[in-house]
Amino acid sequence: MNNTMEYKGYVGSVEFSENDGVFFGKVQGVRSLISYEGTNAAELVADFHGAVDDYLALCEREGEAPEVAYKGSLNVRLGGDLHKRAAVYAMTHQQSLNSFIEDAVRDKLTGAGA
Repeated sequence: MNNTMEYKGYVGSVEFSENDGVFFGKVQGVRSLISYEGTNAAELVADFHGAVDDYLALCEREGEAPEVAYKGSLNVRLGGDLHKRAAVYAMTHQQSLNSFIEDAVRDKLTGAGA
């Protein structure tokens, strides 16, 4: 089961409230709260698209640039020993720690059934 959907570069979560009988979610990777809901899949998708469109229109009206999700930078906490091991590995293979981590993530995502 896929618990996300994408529209205009924004990724939205998909969750279900058994108590309320409603699907709901929010746009991931941005600080702004952009939420949506629906009683079925078609309503959820339509409200997700509408919420993103409304957010983009609001940004345009206010002359602000919309937030971009997943800009390509992040902070990662590895723990001291793992950080040191990764840094030494990268150094001994003539690459930066950043490029080593990027390669490792890419390998994991394109490897074993990802």
